[in-house]
Amino acid sequence: MNADTRIDVEKAAKTDAPAIAVQPDRFAIHTLAPGLFLAVLIAGTAFALRHLPGVGAFSPMIIAIVIGMAFHNLVGTPARAKAGVAFSMRTLLRGAIILLGLQLTIMQVAEVGAAGVAIIATTLVATFAFTLWLGRLIGVDRKLAELIAAGTSICGASAVIATNTVTGAHDEDVAYAVACVTVFGSIAMFAYPLLPGLLHLDAHGYGLWAGVSIHEIAQVVAAAFQDGKQAGEFGTIAKLTRVMMLAPMVIALGFAASRRMKAHDQGHSQAKPPMPWFVLGFVAMVGLNSVVSIPEDAKVWIATMTTFLLSMALAAMGLETDFRKLKAKGARPFLLGLAAFLFIASFSLMLVKLAG
Repeated sequence: MNADTRIDVEKAAKTDAPAIAVQPDRFAIHTLAPGLFLAVLIAGTAFALRHLPGVGAFSPMIIAIVIGMAFHNLVGTPARAKAGVAFSMRTLLRGAIILLGLQLTIMQVAEVGAAGVAIIATTLVATFAFTLWLGRLIGVDRKLAELIAAGTSICGASAVIATNTVTGAHDEDVAYAVACVTVFGSIAMFAYPLLPGLLHLDAHGYGLWAGVSIHEIAQVVAAAFQDGKQAGEFGTIAKLTRVMMLAPMVIALGFAASRRMKAHDQGHSQAKPPMPWFVLGFVAMVGLNSVVSIPEDAKVWIATMTTFLLSMALAAMGLETDFRKLKAKGARPFLLGLAAFLFIASFSLMLVKLAG
């Protein structure tokens, strides 16, 4: 025990205060290493499994949370891994979302056009509001409803875990929301390519519809390119434009959470707004990518690293998820996810058809 620690212990003994200084540093590498290693191992396994037939259509983030949940519920997450798992869920997650901004540019928004951006924004807001309203109506917990709303209206699992930085839901809620957007996004991925002819959608209209309404980026790419290169490219751009709206949505939810905290504390100053400052980093990276020409090789490396970090975060979520708690939530949240999926698909299709 060094001198500083001895002094802190002596002070604690004299004042009856807890000896905080003798607690291990929760960010020390030896404390984080077991959990980080486990998250890296699961994320790496998820990337490897994508090379198997039929698995490549799923994001490694989705595979990672499934593996994490299976490990936790069949084997059990070791106690010594808890610190690294928590670090992956929070600190690494924020860093990954900041890096996500380097996949977007303001010019991509311009390619979508004013009408396309209006359709995306209107669909996002309407879907989010509808999901929250229906969640209250059928008795789904507000925090879980917010996560399902974010995952459905913006960008799937990434939006769920980003939104939870201000929502503060339980890990089981996060896992449930991710499961919802994965199931219904996968249904859309296989069903949408069957519909362009039936719905009389050209390549531009179909790509826009897919980009506006399908949950995950990988699912949009898989569905949109089934109708040809033009539909695939436009669907991807529309989806990336939708992802860009993650920043204002999370900030708005942060302010809403702050107001609820202040109301709960009757306006006292100790209510601190959960401002997601990392989102400003996301916006800064979008701006940087818009004005600086980043080499294509570097972009590929950054995109892969971003996905890997997000996969680690979701693996960590899985390592904290108890199936018994998921089962206890019942079927209502799942029905909410289904209703949100049907709403975003039909509402966005209506807007695309009206826009011609």
